[in-house]
Amino acid sequence: MTDPTAQDEAAPRRGWLGRLRAGLSRSSAKLSEGIAGIFTKRRLDEAALEELEELLIGADLGPATAAKLTAELARTRFDQDIAPEEVRAALADQIAEILEPVAKPLRLRGDVKPQIVLVVGVNGSGKTTTIGKLAQHLRGEGLSVMLAACDTFRAAAVEQLRIWGERVGAPVMARGQGADAAGLAYDSVMEARRAGADLLLVDTAGRLQNKANLMAELQKIIRVLRKADPSAPHDCLLVLDATTGQNAHSQVEIFREMTEVTGLVVTKLDGTARGGVLVALAERFGLPIHAIGVGERAEDLHPFEARAFARSLLGLEG
Repeated sequence: MTDPTAQDEAAPRRGWLGRLRAGLSRSSAKLSEGIAGIFTKRRLDEAALEELEELLIGADLGPATAAKLTAELARTRFDQDIAPEEVRAALADQIAEILEPVAKPLRLRGDVKPQIVLVVGVNGSGKTTTIGKLAQHLRGEGLSVMLAACDTFRAAAVEQLRIWGERVGAPVMARGQGADAAGLAYDSVMEARRAGADLLLVDTAGRLQNKANLMAELQKIIRVLRKADPSAPHDCLLVLDATTGQNAHSQVEIFREMTEVTGLVVTKLDGTARGGVLVALAERFGLPIHAIGVGERAEDLHPFEARAFARSLLGLEG
């Protein structure tokens, strides 16, 4: 007899896999159609490998990853007839192996309260929305969450965070536009501690036009947070917009100069054919990928799963 509890648990997963496949459809179509064009009734020869490598680079998997994937395919299948479906399945397995070590959910620590999570990223990456969605997921797990609107340069960001706070039942610490972000961060820690909150999610500015100013502001926020808690921030999440493709690499480098990035969240995978960039980021930086986003709803942000992503990227079921 089927366990009804298992069925209930499987239903949301199936829903997520469907949304993931739909969200990655532009990326998977580019790869699937390209592979079909190369390998229909064809042996895996040097010319085919070269075309495949170019296709993978064009899909934003990056030169190093593309070379690694094609070399492994050549090792096992060179000079053999190979169907497009076999190529896609083999690539999906290899990509899953690359991604498995970095597929790590945000770890909830039991030794600190509040757990202070600094969220960074360029404006427009989906940073504030990601904080709201994370808060909703955490609240759903029974945790108490507080939000700090420390992007004080954008009134829209503060208002957006307030709306999310009301929606999910999370208090929001905010001040007027242009207020001192570091002072607000400190006060937010004090208030979260007083309220007994489990987590404090801290939004920050992301204006890269003047990198020196942004770096100074982020470093000041971190210094002031450490006056409240010497171990803060306990996590530093970098939110990346997948539609920027290879520019995501330079964003990782820039923000790692400014602060100790501990993990990534990749958003807007549903709006791009550049989903392969996530694989390139994993291969190059090895940073934990905590979650990915494939839509606007809170349920469209989900903990990152290596195999599900790899197969969806290649247009495969399951």
